[in-house]
Amino acid sequence: MTVLEKGIEIPVKQKVGKYPYGLMQIGDSFLVPDGNLSKVCNASYREWKKTGKKFTARVVEGGVRVWRVE
Repeated sequence: MTVLEKGIEIPVKQKVGKYPYGLMQIGDSFLVPDGNLSKVCNASYREWKKTGKKFTARVVEGGVRVWRVE
């Protein structure tokens, strides 16, 4: 039998991003193995619009590397 309960608060949603932008300091970088430059740049752009933090990405051996620049 299912128990009906009242007064239980809804937990706050915690969106976990695909990339660790929120943990990055200026000069930090991460590698997206076999990443698509366009998709990674779009994600970086969205993060910049949301937080004001700037990033740059380059195709390197093994994938796409993203650096926080500001």
